[in-house]
Amino acid sequence: MNKVILMGRLTRDPEVRYSQGESSTAVARYSLAVDRRRSGNNGEQTADFINIVAFGRSAEFAEKYFRKGMKVLVTGRIQTGSYTNKDGQKVYTTDVVAEDQEFCESKNSSNNGGYDPAQGHSDAAPVSAGDGFMNIPEGIDEELPFN
Repeated sequence: MNKVILMGRLTRDPEVRYSQGESSTAVARYSLAVDRRRSGNNGEQTADFINIVAFGRSAEFAEKYFRKGMKVLVTGRIQTGSYTNKDGQKVYTTDVVAEDQEFCESKNSSNNGGYDPAQGHSDAAPVSAGDGFMNIPEGIDEELPFN
């Protein structure tokens, strides 16, 4: 089975191109910075930078909604390949082909802090894992339409 689940921050905006031919298909490429804990470095975090490629509607979704610094979850498969570069050297590639892409944080929390690849961490404060409901201030109950 070839299945990958990654959660990380986009290191750049997705780059989208369209295939040539009768029925052109969108192809989006982006990379994710995925945290990796290393026990030998006093628990210090480092990141792996994983290349992602998405096709069709998934590529169009990434182009429309994904921006540098956003935290996303990608499910897909690993795909390897190779090509010969202009110098005649064989280059090997490894990409994750996205099958599903999801947001991992609210729009507000992603706007308050982004990923800085040079620093290797997010400057956003951790978001509490509450129940997802807003607290209603005292005395406002009378104005609510669903009492």
